[in-house]
Amino acid sequence: MYQSSNYNGRLNVSSNKIKELRMKNHLSLSGLSTKLALMGIDISKPSLHKLETGQRVLKDYELYGLSHIFKVSIEELLDDFITELKNDDVV
Repeated sequence: MYQSSNYNGRLNVSSNKIKELRMKNHLSLSGLSTKLALMGIDISKPSLHKLETGQRVLKDYELYGLSHIFKVSIEELLDDFITELKNDDVV
C-alpha cells in the first residue's frame, strides 16, 4: 500500500486552520460536511475529523471548497505553513 509523506507528522498543513475556522464559524463536523456536499465535495464527518487532526491528506479541490465555505483565500488556509517556511528562511 502507498504511504503518503508527511510534514511534521501530519498528512496536511492546514489541519489547525481548518478546525479554527470551523469553530469560528460555529459549524459542527456534520454541518461542514453538508456544506461541502452541496458543492459536490464528499467528505464524511469522520474524514473531516481526520483532516483536522492531520491524519488525512487534503485534496486540492477540497482545499478550494473549504476556502469558499469559510470565505478565505487558499493562502490563508496555508498561512501557518507559509509562515513557518519564511521563519526558517526557506522561502
